[in-house]
Amino acid sequence: MKYEVLVEVRLRPGIADPQGATIERALPALGFEGVTDVSVGKAFRLSVEAADEPGAQARATEMAHRLLANPVIEDSTVTVLGVVAPNGAR
Repeated sequence: MKYEVLVEVRLRPGIADPQGATIERALPALGFEGVTDVSVGKAFRLSVEAADEPGAQARATEMAHRLLANPVIEDSTVTVLGVVAPNGAR
């Protein structure tokens, strides 16, 4: 069965995020006041073949640890969004 999976990767706390800091400084100039704690990350959407939802979660977690995230400076979160229907819809 195919599952749609979302893998979110972000810098670990304490790691400098110059992109996030630049965006946070630029937002007030664009009229967006009161925005703080901006961080930049990556998101990956995958269709994962697995026998069940825990299997899809485990496979995507292994992918995140081995390829999608740098475990030294990044954390990742894996969310199984649902089953992918045969026509590609969720």
